[in-house]
Amino acid sequence: MNALTLQKEFDLFGCIQCGRCTGGCPESINIRNLIYQNLLSTRKAYQNDEIWRCSTCANCQIRCPKGVRTVDFIIGLRSILVEQGKLQPSLRDALESIVKFGNPWGRGREKRIEWIEDGNVRILNPGDETDILFYVGCTESYDPRVQKIPQAFVKVLNSASVEFGILGEKENCSGSEAKAIGEEGLFEMLVEENTELFSQYRFNKMVTLSPHSFNAFKNEYEFKFPVEHYTQVVLPLIKSGKLNFIQPVDKKVVFHDPCYLGKQNGIFDEPREILKSLPGITLIEFDRSRETSMCCGGGGGRMWIEAEEEGEERLAVKRVKSAVEIGAEIIATACPFCLLTLEDAVKFANLEDKIQVRDILEIISYAMGKSPVDSVIKV
Repeated sequence: MNALTLQKEFDLFGCIQCGRCTGGCPESINIRNLIYQNLLSTRKAYQNDEIWRCSTCANCQIRCPKGVRTVDFIIGLRSILVEQGKLQPSLRDALESIVKFGNPWGRGREKRIEWIEDGNVRILNPGDETDILFYVGCTESYDPRVQKIPQAFVKVLNSASVEFGILGEKENCSGSEAKAIGEEGLFEMLVEENTELFSQYRFNKMVTLSPHSFNAFKNEYEFKFPVEHYTQVVLPLIKSGKLNFIQPVDKKVVFHDPCYLGKQNGIFDEPREILKSLPGITLIEFDRSRETSMCCGGGGGRMWIEAEEEGEERLAVKRVKSAVEIGAEIIATACPFCLLTLEDAVKFANLEDKIQVRDILEIISYAMGKSPVDSVIKV
């Protein structure tokens, strides 16, 4: 890929240099200048280290009045470096791990089901049929903190008598972050592998926990079956009375919109309606929410990018401090990356006695009385 290819493929000739992309970037990346460099071909834009600060939140792309595909352009710049082998070791290791183990965390496939509690999950075999194919995801399968999310979802589905199954050790990475990093060849390989894998099972729809996997399967693959985020499944269960809440939360909760769920797929109402339905919750809002929500900084492969010393405060720290300022006691989210980055920010800012970060499913599990009180919500 070269400058001319980028210009044509990502509609760069439509750029009017208005600067709305740069002005709206939470990481202060000078996107307008990157496009200008590429159009003039006077400097190789991919040599600019700014491109690795991008979290692919898509705020720039949403703000562009000419519809220039700014996020895809930055990923295109990254792909040039990937082709040249010019990657941070941590990124290279994550990509190699996806090839070897089907996940970016360097963990074996046999450990992909260690999150399961009490054998309460059906692992499907090829040819099996179920209503919902529950795609667990890599981070949810392996990270000890994030494993609580699929555990909570299983409790919800079982309590509502929903028929579902998982692929277990056969489950593969969705490739969302590989694509965001710029490893196009690996992503295409994963699309082929996953398409073949899913074709071996019969189900009505797929449900994901991660907005990143949800976005990849829904918008980057060409599936004939519907793909939904878990919030789209849980809300109807609540409205139909299939879930019983016996434990009041009694907390001020603010919802943090994950970029891949909100900005990129327009799912804003379902998470809020779920939270409003839980007893005792007082739902409040960030000043920047919904379409203007502040990114946590964890997308775009940044979970595997070694952070440099930065003079400016991290996005997640700003977000956490903002939550404390408006009186929130819990930051609720619906994304594993948001959960991890915001929890790290709480620790970094020494605010652990002021605020908690929880996935919506954890709060639901608490309200259903399915989790020990102190293990989910500090009282």
